[in-house]
Amino acid sequence: MKKLIRRIKKLLQRIFKRFASTSGQTSPLINSRPLETSIPSVPPRWESGLVLVCSQCGNERSNSFHPTNKSSTASDDLENWLKSRLKFEGLWGEFRVVSTSCLGICPKSGITVVVSNGSGENSPCLIVNPHSDRELLYSYIKQNKK
Repeated sequence: MKKLIRRIKKLLQRIFKRFASTSGQTSPLINSRPLETSIPSVPPRWESGLVLVCSQCGNERSNSFHPTNKSSTASDDLENWLKSRLKFEGLWGEFRVVSTSCLGICPKSGITVVVSNGSGENSPCLIVNPHSDRELLYSYIKQNKK
């Protein structure tokens, strides 16, 4: 059985080498269309920016301001507060607040938030205290408006 698998591997290697050495031909296993045309794109619904809130940060249960929602986390509370604040001020169409999985920062205290304005520049990861830094974060989001 092992000999058969080795022979199949060698055969496949020779086939791929032959296709690679033949000019103008691509492997039959690879789609020959350019990447830009093979994946459809859709314009985003937000105009000025995207706010990513890590759902893994602050996984401890928060002292939620909503007594009926006992199971919310600190990141859930921050995300909901940002959404309601943007809606209240009429900026919800311009900005979108989205919960995301781990961003790889993992602070000991605080929540990782990324505010992207769609300019193509690298956006910094902010470590936000979900209660005391809310207004400061909201001001930062409005300043980064396109």
